[in-house]
Amino acid sequence: MLKLSSSAPLKGEILIPGDKSISHRAVILGSIAKGDTRVHGFLDSADCRSTIDCFRRLGISTESVDGDPHELIVHGRGMHGLCPALPYVEDSHVTLYTGNSGTTTRLMAGILAPQSFASQIGGDASVNSRPMKRVMEPLRMMGAQIESVQGNNCAPLLINGSSLHGMSYATPVASAQVKSAILLAGLYASDAVTVTEPSKSRDHSERMLTAFGADVRASGNTVVIRPADELYASEIHVPGDISSAAFFIAAALITPGSEVLIRNVGTNKTRDGILRVAKAMGADIEYVSSADAAEPYADLLVRYSHLKGTVIEKDLIPALIDELPVIAVMGAAAEGTTIIRDAAELRVKESDRIAAMAEGLAAMGADVTTGPDSMTIRGGAPLHGSLIRTFSDHRIAMSFAVASLIASGDTVLDDERCVDISYPAFFGDLAALQR
Repeated sequence: MLKLSSSAPLKGEILIPGDKSISHRAVILGSIAKGDTRVHGFLDSADCRSTIDCFRRLGISTESVDGDPHELIVHGRGMHGLCPALPYVEDSHVTLYTGNSGTTTRLMAGILAPQSFASQIGGDASVNSRPMKRVMEPLRMMGAQIESVQGNNCAPLLINGSSLHGMSYATPVASAQVKSAILLAGLYASDAVTVTEPSKSRDHSERMLTAFGADVRASGNTVVIRPADELYASEIHVPGDISSAAFFIAAALITPGSEVLIRNVGTNKTRDGILRVAKAMGADIEYVSSADAAEPYADLLVRYSHLKGTVIEKDLIPALIDELPVIAVMGAAAEGTTIIRDAAELRVKESDRIAAMAEGLAAMGADVTTGPDSMTIRGGAPLHGSLIRTFSDHRIAMSFAVASLIASGDTVLDDERCVDISYPAFFGDLAALQR
């Protein structure tokens, strides 16, 4: 348990660690590319280490440059170079463990489906309770042999490698994980694969596939990938994770007198929803510098602001799905009502984030009501400390650490270690701004 209390103004600057989504993809594509891929700014977190471990079990080696875990070299073996490594072969299949990483589990399904060997992939209790039919179904349509071991459409998944063919597929939800799994499988298909989403999800996979030499074309909400003979090693620069930056953006905005410079924030337009929402709420955020790279990034100067409630819905949701918990905290601190709707995906993340945020905010004195896919936060009520159940969800823990900054009394998190999944240095970085 960790005890937190209200804060003086936050002052100073912070360098945001690498983007988790991009770090995962750099290891995945680097592993199936020919040659050595160097990843600058790699996120050394529990989730990303799960991806590295899966490929280690498939014969891929990685190394840190000069002992720096954020500078990574992936020794790729080409598209057909993966091979189960002993002692991870059991009952004629290789066993892969993904920890708490849903991204690893779903994207790896797309990689494993066309291989020449059988595999079983699953993670911890949280990952093994998340819906996997959303990737199983389209992969089966391509010819994949993939089954839920427990018969409940959840991991662990047993995948017998098979030949895949092309298809056109409309996803029922906008999900970068689903889209990416299909695109990765499409590299090995006999002909083109087309994926159309109801709204555009984050496009890190499309950008990085292009960097590795894949033939990918995107138009609106549709992406087409053609089969590849080979991918080639690349040099990847990982910007800071806007999902991690979100906690410091929110903290500075709601803590009176604060002014924080947040460096190296990825500003990809498919991920910048929190910046759009903050602006709609009246936030004072200044772009101090920016770079239009393969993955754009910027330094942001964030000042305390008198926030006002807003409505967050529809096509905006995929651009900030991971930031919605801390946006709910912003709503509690704002004047007026903040409504989050069309966010059913929050129910099937590391925890039921709608229920978790509603429970914790109510315990701290906020006025919150929920629906199947929604939260309504009536802002302005003073917050007070409470014991918070994090449900071992890193984003819930960090969101309530932000809420504690403006709460009277002590706020106690029942599990602070879960932040290691995405941001091991979070509490230290937050404390540094309070000095």
